[in-house]
Amino acid sequence: MRKIGAAPNAGSRRPRKAPASKSKNSRKRTTQNASARRRKNLAESPALAVRPPPPGRGKRGEQGYLAYLLRQAQAATRLAMERALAGLGATPPQFVVLTMLRAYPGLSGADLARVAMLTPQTTGVIIRNLERDGAIRKTPHPVHGRVLQWTVTRRGAALLDKCRRHAQVIERRLVAGLSAQAQIAIRRWLAQIAADL
Repeated sequence: MRKIGAAPNAGSRRPRKAPASKSKNSRKRTTQNASARRRKNLAESPALAVRPPPPGRGKRGEQGYLAYLLRQAQAATRLAMERALAGLGATPPQFVVLTMLRAYPGLSGADLARVAMLTPQTTGVIIRNLERDGAIRKTPHPVHGRVLQWTVTRRGAALLDKCRRHAQVIERRLVAGLSAQAQIAIRRWLAQIAADL
């Protein structure tokens, strides 16, 4: 006989059923409801909805760090260049490689990677694509036979000239409103940063 208030026998007790796991649809609805509540809270409390200013304002403008502003300007310039060159079937890195090879013919792949500020792997892909398209050609180094030197072909020069025409439009936008002296000062400053850091 069992005393009142005493625990029942372990053997006579039915095991409790584990709570049924929520179905996928149920979890999805819960997540959607939580997202909807967050959106509603943000809409009702504008102070919670912090939005960064557009480029040129706040920390993205004259109050910003120089390093950030340089990165922002570079990203904007690269995007403009990508759009400008897309119609020619060229990319900004290909344009840089062709430009450097015309200025310094006979560069090796390693030298190209350095002056184009690209990884050796990326430079290798660009070189292969430009060679395949007949824009550049290789010759062995006269002394170090294993080193390959790259030069721009006639076809590559024609592509480079087309790219330059598009790039000059962006260059003109970059210097709009700057005096000749200001342009010299900015070029000197940017070159000095690259040399010093």
